[in-house]
Amino acid sequence: MNRYIELKNHQREIYYFRLRLVLSLGFVAVMLLILLVRFFYLQVIRYDYFHTMAESNRIYVVPIVPNRGLIMDRNGVVMARNYSGYTLEIAPAKVTDMDALIAELSGLVEITPKDIKRFKKLLTERQALETMPIRSQLSDEEVARVSAQRFRFPGVEIKARLFREYPFTDVTSHLIGYVGRINQNDIDQLEEIDLASNYLGSDYIGKTGVEQKDEKELHGNTGFEQVEVDAGGRAVRVLTRTAPQSGNNLMLTLDAKLQEVAEEAFGDYRGALVALDPTNGEVLAFVSKPGYDPGLFIDGIDTETWEELNGSLDTPLNNRALRGQYPPGSTIKPFMALAGLFYDTRSPARTISDPGYFMLPGSRHQYRDWKSGGHGAVDLYKSIVVSCDTYYYGLATEMGIDNMHNYLERFGFGQKTGLDMEGESSGLLPSPEWKTKRYNQIWYPGDTVSAGIGQGYNLVTPVQLAFATAVLANDGVGFRPHLVKEMRRANGEAVLTETKQLFDMQINPAHLKLVKSAMEAVTKPGGTAVVAGYGAPYRLAGKTGTAQVIAMKQGEKYDAKKVSEYNRDHAWFIAFAPADKPRIALAVLAENGGHGGSTAAPIARKVLDYYLLGKLPVPLQAVQEKAGAESD
Repeated sequence: MNRYIELKNHQREIYYFRLRLVLSLGFVAVMLLILLVRFFYLQVIRYDYFHTMAESNRIYVVPIVPNRGLIMDRNGVVMARNYSGYTLEIAPAKVTDMDALIAELSGLVEITPKDIKRFKKLLTERQALETMPIRSQLSDEEVARVSAQRFRFPGVEIKARLFREYPFTDVTSHLIGYVGRINQNDIDQLEEIDLASNYLGSDYIGKTGVEQKDEKELHGNTGFEQVEVDAGGRAVRVLTRTAPQSGNNLMLTLDAKLQEVAEEAFGDYRGALVALDPTNGEVLAFVSKPGYDPGLFIDGIDTETWEELNGSLDTPLNNRALRGQYPPGSTIKPFMALAGLFYDTRSPARTISDPGYFMLPGSRHQYRDWKSGGHGAVDLYKSIVVSCDTYYYGLATEMGIDNMHNYLERFGFGQKTGLDMEGESSGLLPSPEWKTKRYNQIWYPGDTVSAGIGQGYNLVTPVQLAFATAVLANDGVGFRPHLVKEMRRANGEAVLTETKQLFDMQINPAHLKLVKSAMEAVTKPGGTAVVAGYGAPYRLAGKTGTAQVIAMKQGEKYDAKKVSEYNRDHAWFIAFAPADKPRIALAVLAENGGHGGSTAAPIARKVLDYYLLGKLPVPLQAVQEKAGAESD
């Protein structure tokens, strides 16, 4: 039997060993290469991303809310200001049982059902990471009690915040407006104009009036702090700080004391008053009565109070001066007189006989004058002084609705004045085209007759009528009405508002002189506003007006005592003074006040006396008894 001894092949073993070694080294090299590529990707390409994530774990960006700008009158009297106070706030993200937490906090400070309801509403509108106030304006004792027990309530904080205050409350409510809590709708609007980031941390935003219109200037620029926090979320140190920029202070054209005088002059009447400087368009007084307390809306008004305000027959939330639309009544007559002279429809010397009514040719319908039996022989001058309806019925018919429309439009009727406030109504200056479009009806001759005395479809706002009066007072030159006189930046730099001339009507000086002199005579014995002008040491020009609220049947006599209060006639009065060099022009509406001469004109007199003389007029009752005024 042969035996074989197998010997190892060293060469082959060395070959396979080296092959395995090369493959292993190659595998390790590939793995190292992959690892290096991954390191490069993470540390170079994705550096910014992971650096931000790392920083966010230890750095928290805290917005710093800027101080809101002040609102002052032309004399520096503050009309909207800030004050500091403490709020009790909760961070929802750090609370597991909200109801239990609120119940425990109620043992330390008073938390009303209204506070809880408002807080839960905020929960649905704001991000959970933010702290939200459940009680504001804590007393020092309440702050001390909560601070002493702070360790028991994770997520609960005491913060110092600025609150808005309106010293004049309802007197300037429709003018200044108010701020309210930012809601989702506000956030959506801010995002549309790329301003949402500037409101991080802000709780309030302007909702109405000047607060809304000039929100961008008043709010300022939000600052930021980068705060390093520990694992428990507690601040360790401030890394960087970008200071906030306070909002700009606004100085209005308004005279706060004149505003108070005007508001008080209305007494128990509802209505509106707008006073302008005819030489530059500055708003001197802007009253809508009744007003409301704007402070009710800052933290969210409760349902009961809202329903009371919104459902009131006196409509205190309605800005009558800006949005109220009323027939102008006889206040339209000076403008109609200028139109008649412009188109040569009536000459100053032409006289008509007023039997107390007007009839269209071929019609038996009588358009009655306010004075039973009429005014006898009436020329243009007298037509304004005694406010003869019959004269203007005829003038409107002869001139035609198209000429009326075109001329009155030049004074700003039927269009917005451009006042720097949101929500202005345009009124209505009717025309045949408008009626066809609105009612699909033709324009009747009777429509023209009614329009001639400011009735029918005619509608004006108090600010619009004040603007037209200012244009007349300023010889046909119109300036854009404006409320902001000056803006003062945080650094003290003052920026004046530019006075903007809108137009120059180039009215015939002789026509102006005639109409203005007639308006002066309106406030003298024999005129419809003698009460307003009695004893005035300055020259006063004006025009009364009475605007019907409900239509009267043919032959029916109006008796205010038989008509419900809210259906009685509105009382108007427009005026400017001194008549030879006007410094103020105004329009007064006493809603359901009856006759302009006996109701609206005395209100205007109080305002004019204070503005021009710095004092109030003699008691109105004594004046009325002594003057024995006629009424329009």
